[in-house]
Amino acid sequence: MDPREALRRHFGHDDFRPGQEAAVSRLLSGRSVLALFPTGAGKSLCYQLPALLLEGLTLVVSPLIALMKDQVESLHARGVAAARLDSTLERDELESVHRRLEAGELRLLYVSPERLANEAFRRRLQRCRIDLFAVDEAHCLSEWGHNFRPDYLRLPAVARSLRAGRVLALTATATPRVAADIRERFGIAPGDQVQTGFSRPNLRYRVHPCPEAERDARLVALMRENGASPAIVYTTRQETAERVAGVLRRSGLAARAYHAGMRDDHRAEVQDGFMSGAVPAVVATIAFGMGVDKADIRRVVHYNLPKSLENFAQESGRAGRDGAAATCDLLACADDLTVLENFVYGDTPSPAALKSLVEHVLLQGERFSVSRYELSQSRDIRQTVVETALTYLELDGIVEATGAHHAGSEVRLLRSLDEALAGASPECASLLRRLFETGRRGRVWQRFDHAESAAALGLGEMEVRRALEDLAAQGDAVLRRWGLRHGYRLVPGGERSVAVAAARLAERFADREAGEIARLRSVVDLCEGGACIPQQLLDYFGEESPACGRCGACLGEHRGGALPATRRSRLTLDDAALVSQAKSWNEPALRTPRQLARFLCGLSSPATVRSGLVRNDLFGALAEIPFLEVLGQAEA
Repeated sequence: MDPREALRRHFGHDDFRPGQEAAVSRLLSGRSVLALFPTGAGKSLCYQLPALLLEGLTLVVSPLIALMKDQVESLHARGVAAARLDSTLERDELESVHRRLEAGELRLLYVSPERLANEAFRRRLQRCRIDLFAVDEAHCLSEWGHNFRPDYLRLPAVARSLRAGRVLALTATATPRVAADIRERFGIAPGDQVQTGFSRPNLRYRVHPCPEAERDARLVALMRENGASPAIVYTTRQETAERVAGVLRRSGLAARAYHAGMRDDHRAEVQDGFMSGAVPAVVATIAFGMGVDKADIRRVVHYNLPKSLENFAQESGRAGRDGAAATCDLLACADDLTVLENFVYGDTPSPAALKSLVEHVLLQGERFSVSRYELSQSRDIRQTVVETALTYLELDGIVEATGAHHAGSEVRLLRSLDEALAGASPECASLLRRLFETGRRGRVWQRFDHAESAAALGLGEMEVRRALEDLAAQGDAVLRRWGLRHGYRLVPGGERSVAVAAARLAERFADREAGEIARLRSVVDLCEGGACIPQQLLDYFGEESPACGRCGACLGEHRGGALPATRRSRLTLDDAALVSQAKSWNEPALRTPRQLARFLCGLSSPATVRSGLVRNDLFGALAEIPFLEVLGQAEA
């Protein structure tokens, strides 16, 4: 079928949007493509349409469960055989998707990047013909990108192992360096990069330099302008989102907070209200917006400095997706830099912690599993940083992921065990009776360690898991899992020296830290430069453009210059005394200078949370001081 005919028949469009036809035609001719389209430009059609015209399966990798659900539902409505595999599916739903996959009934399958770490699932996919391997949010692959995700690093190797016919990498934000990195990793020719441009002529950008004390009043004034809603106001911290939403409400402006610290049902209520128009303004951390498809947002305000120009472009780009005029405001205050820089420095693990982690991994044996949570707790490294370190070891050819499993299950019987087993076969009933003798009884739940139960019964762990899952599937019990563990194997011929592997890890984290700080400085340069704001953004993304003539800089509303700053940024003698006081406690959770600096700068860690130190009066006492200043004093 001709692509245009397929576009009309399946999607109801008479013509392609800019860039779509070029991407689709290249894919249909067997070439891999990098598509750089701005937010809302129709990236998904670039894999959905070829999926209908290619013979094999189109595998779509996306980090957004909400996007998977929405797109699969939309494709079902169009009569397209599509499915998703994510953590929200029940076992019978999961098995149904697997059956359809093996029967060749699916045109598109959406999966998370984490699922592709499962060795058994990869083997299942290897039995399928995968004609298109599509990667959404492809900038997450690059260590030079603004939103690096460790699980993305293995995707190029996975695509090769699955013998995918062609690859489509999609992103709305990539600098020339990041784009080149994506192309190199996926083997995409420079001529097969389709870029429509990041220019959004309907967006008017304004930078408002203002001291911290004036930000609330300036925000209220902006939100009272005509056409100020629907609106999103972005903040750095969760507590700032709550406070600023309160400021707007007390000023007579309807607003709700949204952040990752809220209960799931409260977040859903806010998001649903915003989508329906019942909530005209949301004050949020960057947890809000990914996968939110609302075309008529009229204003995006950055109450705090964004952490990179990529974030600024992506978050501001959620305004005016309907093509109508919209405004993007940035309340620029240099006081934000300390908090943003401290987040970066505080995440970097110490060389000693990295060496301990590598030692643990290399001494486990040829095949092993680890709990990222336990590694995080024992090495006092945030869990996402542990995940990054393990993935770096994969990238360096030291380990290979084999999949994730749970160490155990907890079971709550809904009726007596005798009643639950009444209709079971004698063999099944005998197995479950012996299995329940291996569990630890609580008041309501019975806890099973899969390895211990398997050893006691002379079975495999999979048989134990399956027996408990079958009991729950029959409606006789409620099952919940505990102890997520990730399996690995040592790669033959890989590095075995702890010192060498740890030094390489430390170098990677140092490079990443420097990159994050450089991205933050690029935001300050944009605010202080005084040149056309869209022109500066486009230059950052490798495009040339004349001045827009409409932004705050072009209209003379902002002429550049140093951003206002009111906070102190150097240690005083009193501050040094606080460092000495915290040292004198000899607290195990603060035994290294980096741990001490994180604590005083208000950056929680597994050890400070576990010990209750986050409730101590000195926690965050030096939050306004640059992390490196505090670290230097702690090392003195």
